[in-house]
Amino acid sequence: MSLRLQVVIAIGAIIAILYIGNLVRIRRLELKYALIWFFVGLLLLIFDLFPGLLTIMSQTLGITLPINMLTFLGLLFVLMIIFSQTIVISNLTRKCKRLTQEVGLLYKKVEDLEETVKEETIK
Repeated sequence: MSLRLQVVIAIGAIIAILYIGNLVRIRRLELKYALIWFFVGLLLLIFDLFPGLLTIMSQTLGITLPINMLTFLGLLFVLMIIFSQTIVISNLTRKCKRLTQEVGLLYKKVEDLEETVKEETIK
């Protein structure tokens, strides 16, 4: 990998990490979701600064080419994101169901109170 490409990737990774930090600061992204992206940015920066590290990792795991190792790490990252989003969606679904039930109960109480007030007004 050429030095020019390494510099561009390093600058891109640093800008991405700073952007994610800014999104957390202005509360547009929660820290628990940003941590995954911080981790990926740092990992990208490490692999950019030490390109031989990917080769060592791929040889250690018995993967023929470093690009295959990078693809494998990307797949693991995507699976991690999908799994964490599945957990979030499950929690939100449960909370939405509970809120819907509570609103239904409150609506029923309001209707009962309105009927009671109507009956008292008629008497």
